[in-house]
Amino acid sequence: MTKGARTKQQMLDTAMELFQRQGYHATGLNQVLAESAAPRGSLYFHFPGGKQQLAAESVAVAGRRMGELIEAALDRADGPREAVSLVVDALAAILEGSDFQLGCPVATVALEASAASEDVRDACHGAYAAWLEALRVRFLRWGIAPERAGELATVALSMLEGALLLARVQRDVSALRTAAGQLAGLLEAARQ
Repeated sequence: MTKGARTKQQMLDTAMELFQRQGYHATGLNQVLAESAAPRGSLYFHFPGGKQQLAAESVAVAGRRMGELIEAALDRADGPREAVSLVVDALAAILEGSDFQLGCPVATVALEASAASEDVRDACHGAYAAWLEALRVRFLRWGIAPERAGELATVALSMLEGALLLARVQRDVSALRTAAGQLAGLLEAARQ
């Protein structure tokens, strides 16, 4: 990896964490530069579109990483109950490991910036669409009817996103565990 590519990746990694921890509006470009130790001129060299481009690219990367986490859990599981448990365990570890500072890497930016920026909205949409598709495909493999798999993917993602938010606010992963139990039961009941 070239020095320029490393600098860009460091800025993306720093921006991802800052956006996830404190939100889009509370994260300034000077803070990203300072915490990534990147030279000032490199920001607009790598992100000529400024903060919106940095946010869109960091959301896309964060979305891929979270998608990989979800896919890895789904690949290791024998069925819905184990898969939901593995995903929730990973999410709970992120929350607890960050002292409840880090939740979903897409949700915070989606709530704050997607209405004002088409690029950010597209990046958020892309991340969510990829997660939904991964869930839908897995649900089909588990024998869930095609007409239900997409609906249940939406329900699953909605439950997990909502439970992540509650867990972060409550500083307790109980909401994630409760959602996991209900979701696993729902998915197992939908299998043919």
